[in-house]
Parts: sequence; C-alpha cells; structure tokens
Amino acid sequence: MALLTEHEQRKVAEAIARVERDTDAELVTVLAARADDYAYIPLLWASLLALMVPGIMHYLTGWLTLHSLLLVQWITFVVLCLVFRLPKVTTHLVPRSVRHWRASNLARRQFLEQNLHHTVGSTGMLIFVCEAERYVEILVDEGISKRLDNKNWDSIVAAFTQQVKQGQTLQGFVTCIEACGELLKVHVPVTQVRNELPNRLVVLG
Repeated sequence: MALLTEHEQRKVAEAIARVERDTDAELVTVLAARADDYAYIPLLWASLLALMVPGIMHYLTGWLTLHSLLLVQWITFVVLCLVFRLPKVTTHLVPRSVRHWRASNLARRQFLEQNLHHTVGSTGMLIFVCEAERYVEILVDEGISKRLDNKNWDSIVAAFTQQVKQGQTLQGFVTCIEACGELLKVHVPVTQVRNELPNRLVVLG
C-alpha cells in the first residue's frame, strides 16, 4: 500500500482548484496511511494465545511438564508478537468498529488542525481517507451543513470507499472532489473570489 506520489498529489490539488472556482466552500483533502499503529493489539492477542493454547494442550494431553509448559508459552508469546506486528496481520486483528472509530477521531482532529473551522462563512470541507482502515469521511462546517444534509455525501463516500479498497485512491479523490463540486456550486455558489486554505493534499505518513 503506497501513498500518492507528488505528481498524483498535484492532480488532487488541481481538482480542488477547479471546484473552488464555482463555490465559496474551502476544500481540504487529507490522506493518512493509518489511523493508529495499534501497538497494544499484537501484545494482547499474543498474550491470550500464549496463555491458552499451550495450557489447553497440556490439559488435554499431559505431554508437557511444568518447565516445558512455561518454555512453550514464552516461545509462543515471542513468535506471535513478531508475527502480529506485521501491518497486514495487525489490521485483521483489530475489530472493524475500532479501526473506524480511530479513523473517525483522526478525521475530526484534522478538521481542526487544518483550520477548516475558521473559514469565512463557516464553509470548510474536509475529504478524509485512511488507507489501512479503508475509511473515507466527509466533514463540513455549519455554513455547508445548513444547506446540504449529510445524507448528500453518503453515496459519494460509499463510491470512494470502494475505490480505496480497489487501490484506486487517486481516481477516488478526483471523482469525489468533482462530485462534491457539483453539489457545492448549486447550494454554496461562489459569491467572492478567495482562497483561504492551500489547495493541496495533506499526507500523513
């Protein structure tokens, strides 16, 4: 899984610039590699399995002595910790609800960090993607939410999420920005030429 190249990031910036010519909305896009390293997850699973599996084997078969049981548990714990720390493996160990909760929290932090809550007319809009979590969210300030219900973004987010799953992150961004632009130019049309926030893709490694 690779984040977008500089050339691809410029394509996203160009799509934002095109959309902002027709709307007062200020768009910011953020692409994160992952929402969390989930460092505690490998330790948790390795601990549980190291305690349970050798213990169950000893209980059912009686093959292991107390010394051997402890040794097997330690070896199992170390091996599983190493295996479970592989990013692809860790992702599968984390419940989807937890992954999406962490990604959603990061999206809200980015909305504040990118100053989208300080735009003139409260027309900030964040298009947020977390690749490892396969998570997409659109957040808007009240200047937009008063004119467009959040349900308007559902189909756009669903389509973008599918593209992220297929590894089409760049095309997903461009398509999403253009689809949002079609709604914004109707409901939040341009009233003055301004560009408060940089037209760029913010990449979180």
